[in-house]
Amino acid sequence: MKHQVMLRIGPASFRVGSAWPQPIVDLARLYAAYPQPEDGIADFTVRLEPTRPWRRFIRPSVFIGGDHMLADAAPMALAHGLLAAEMGMNMQMALGWRRHLLLHASCVEKDGRALVMTGESGSGKSTLAAQLGERGWRLMGDEFALLDPSTGQIFAFPRLVSLKNQAIAVMQGEAPAERFGPLMRDTPKGDIRHLVPNRSAVTRMDEGTIPALLLFPRFGFAPEVREVGQGEAFMRLTQASTNYVTLGERGFTALTRFVTDIPARAIDFSSGDEAIAMIDRLWETLA
Repeated sequence: MKHQVMLRIGPASFRVGSAWPQPIVDLARLYAAYPQPEDGIADFTVRLEPTRPWRRFIRPSVFIGGDHMLADAAPMALAHGLLAAEMGMNMQMALGWRRHLLLHASCVEKDGRALVMTGESGSGKSTLAAQLGERGWRLMGDEFALLDPSTGQIFAFPRLVSLKNQAIAVMQGEAPAERFGPLMRDTPKGDIRHLVPNRSAVTRMDEGTIPALLLFPRFGFAPEVREVGQGEAFMRLTQASTNYVTLGERGFTALTRFVTDIPARAIDFSSGDEAIAMIDRLWETLA
């Protein structure tokens, strides 16, 4: 591709190419603090291509390609090119990564222990992780938590945090303006703006840690905390993993150990500050 950038996020490296310069300009700025692959070879390639040759110039339409593809994926407007690149990298991980059990979850670390949060879209897990990342926790990722089948450790995948709709204003009050990407309006998920994780998240992204608490947050409800049994946690995590079936016995063993060794809780909350206070109280009980 005419325009391209290479970068490494945690253990995975990417080459992102585009027929248009702007998505690569945005990626290069937002990922400026991230290293390139040490050997110059990327694990995955993402390509942003026009759906038809003339759609490069006339009503530009972006199709997400790469090593692993979804043939029926809908094209996107060029104004959402950065989002397309981010989706492309996530798609490569979801369809092609085999070294870890992938959990669709946000993850933060404090005092050498990890808090893993998973739930449906809109549950508030990404915003909570971003807020905690600005309040003394290390952000390990808001899209995937990487569970090592051999050691049981969690490894980081601290890509840009995808903030949606009301979460944008919340985080603009927490992080400096220079760490935000462009505002993309009217995407399939509403307004989206990306946040660059703070320096600690990037410089420490190769550090694994032991999981200590599994949380199922749910935004928009009266505050409540309840225990989640191992069977329920196991079933919900199989649904939240993109490669559980592919890993076979390794995935089953890793997930069984995960839900057996760490407590799981579900929390309902109506604001970020309320949720963080609940998390702080739960975290204190683990000490």
